[in-house]
Amino acid sequence: MKKHIKLGFFIFFIPVFLWLFLLIILPQIDLLLMSLKVENDVGDMVWSFSNYNAFFKENIYWYTFVRTATYSILVTFLTFVVTFPIAFYITKVVSPKYKGFLTILLLMPFWVSELVRVYGWMILLRESGVINYYLMQFGIIDKPIEMLYNDISMIMGLVYTSMLFMIVPLISALDGMDDSYIEAALDLGASKFVIFFKIIIPYAAPGIVSGSIVVFMLTLGNYLTPNLMGGKNSLWFTEQIYNQFIASFNWNQGAAFGFLLLILSSLIIWIALKISKQNLSKALS
Repeated sequence: MKKHIKLGFFIFFIPVFLWLFLLIILPQIDLLLMSLKVENDVGDMVWSFSNYNAFFKENIYWYTFVRTATYSILVTFLTFVVTFPIAFYITKVVSPKYKGFLTILLLMPFWVSELVRVYGWMILLRESGVINYYLMQFGIIDKPIEMLYNDISMIMGLVYTSMLFMIVPLISALDGMDDSYIEAALDLGASKFVIFFKIIIPYAAPGIVSGSIVVFMLTLGNYLTPNLMGGKNSLWFTEQIYNQFIASFNWNQGAAFGFLLLILSSLIIWIALKISKQNLSKALS
């Protein structure tokens, strides 16, 4: 029996360990070491904090860094606001026989890649797009309006591409809540406001935290949607990393930016967990 347990342990442990070590830990260590090296005058790589000093000296880097973090928090909040009523409707309002059907309808847009979904929005919002066409047909506007390449369209696209990662944990959390909690509160005269903030939100807190962490991290590291829907003025920090790696071929500077982004995401998630008094392992379980 012990032999089977040990064999099972190694069969499941070794792939997970290799996946974590080779694809996550090892690249991050290499990223850190690379960020601490610069080329000196004779072409040799030497240890230095110059790559990090460059980040703190250039205002554009700071501005982009703070802007990306702020918008990522905003996108996470908006994604929660949009998806929570949908998750509540599916789990607590609609007939149980339609739950599966509605959940599949929600998931269907995510069966295609993010690129296709973003291009779908671009077809709708561009100057020669569907919305401008009908606005002009009905005489509401005289000439096409540029709805793309601004912060609003970029945030809208980020919320849309992140919805799946918020709504699934919300549905999972709300589905486990006994409806008798709400019925008992209503019988005792509690208002809907009190029920929402004293019963529903605390019960769904692990799902909210879990979804928020995933959405925030994916938004912070997103490159495609800010670039396509925000245009050249999107000023997303991943674009700075891309420029350093691909455009400038400055891998050491790009590694420093990448490591700073990792520190930023970890710090914000840690602060959010402390404020919400949630446990990371419980939220992700």
